[in-house]
Amino acid sequence: MGSKVLSLRIDGELLDRIRQHAGKRGMSVQDYVVRTLIRDDFDERFHASVDETAAFYDEPSTPSGARPH
Repeated sequence: MGSKVLSLRIDGELLDRIRQHAGKRGMSVQDYVVRTLIRDDFDERFHASVDETAAFYDEPSTPSGARPH
């Protein structure tokens, strides 16, 4: 899988906050943003899977994707 370039225009304050978060984790801004996007994508796919499983077993799911007690 090859890499591609994505260019973003973001607010200076947001970039400063991202730099701080990345620095706390010893990461570059690029690595921090990519990992954040990957994590968010995983969360969405996980919640979709939970919802599909609940529908398969005819169980109601909550709007957040969490299972009722």
